[in-house]
Amino acid sequence: MGFARLSLKARALRLLAQREHSRSELQAKLARHVEEGEDLPALLDALEAQGFVSAQRVAESVVHQRAARFGARRVAQELRAKGLDEDLVRATAAQLAGTELERARAVWCQRFGSAPPPATPQERARQMRFLAARGFAAEVVCRVVRGGDEEFE
Repeated sequence: MGFARLSLKARALRLLAQREHSRSELQAKLARHVEEGEDLPALLDALEAQGFVSAQRVAESVVHQRAARFGARRVAQELRAKGLDEDLVRATAAQLAGTELERARAVWCQRFGSAPPPATPQERARQMRFLAARGFAAEVVCRVVRGGDEEFE
């Protein structure tokens, strides 16, 4: 049985065996393989009812894979790109916000070592851009780059 001859359900299960997929991701990937007489929304409803497709598991998977390297904003952006519900995205981002400072410090230390805070404004700006590009909040970036626990001014 070649890959071209797989049924729509078999394709969906093969994709789900590789990693968690959201409903909208599966719909986009399977839409080009729908043949006459096949009902993609009904298949996706059945997979959801059987527990094969779960938005909560997709969110947990993304957090598990990305949270150690990226900030809450970047993770939330990725969840939105996967087509997850905005309430779930907000809840996940709020959960990540509690550990954002520690995660940002870990990312900063991995990239720049345990050096003292940058002496030049150019180096400070470079380090701030590095953390901001990874989705960390501005106040967290400032606290990490300054090297202290003072509040954002």
